[in-house]
Amino acid sequence: MNTSIISEKATIGKNVEIGAFCIIEDDVVIGDGTVIKNYVELRKGTIVGENCYIDSRVSSSGNCTIGNHVTVRYDSILARGIKIGDHTYICPKMMSNNLNTEHEQIGGAQIGKHVFIGTNCVLQHGISIGDNSVLGSLSFVNKDIPANETWFGNPAKFYKKQ
Repeated sequence: MNTSIISEKATIGKNVEIGAFCIIEDDVVIGDGTVIKNYVELRKGTIVGENCYIDSRVSSSGNCTIGNHVTVRYDSILARGIKIGDHTYICPKMMSNNLNTEHEQIGGAQIGKHVFIGTNCVLQHGISIGDNSVLGSLSFVNKDIPANETWFGNPAKFYKKQ
């Protein structure tokens, strides 16, 4: 018995595994070899690259782009418009935002390639995170992070160059 709801307008690649109780909406694209665990919600227009691992209870609010070989761990929230570069690892419970304080859509974070984002990080709307950067656990990121740097804290502050 299939317990997931998968739109007929979704495009599912070869050798994709989709767990139980998932919701895959219209115009979602899932690349070859990707694993989608249980209770995942991918809203309209979300694109997931090849050989990704999307853990249980991950939600996208739509129009998200996830590169190839990306891991998004348990209970993370991907705001509308977020872009995640190839080979990025997102630890559990990362939350991104796409609204400003007036509830206007600014757009989700732009995350580079080979980025590591620690557990319980919050990414404010419209920020950019450069390639090869590291964000420590429990960080609140409210400004752009240059490539090849480590930041952590609330708010996140520069720690060191890679």
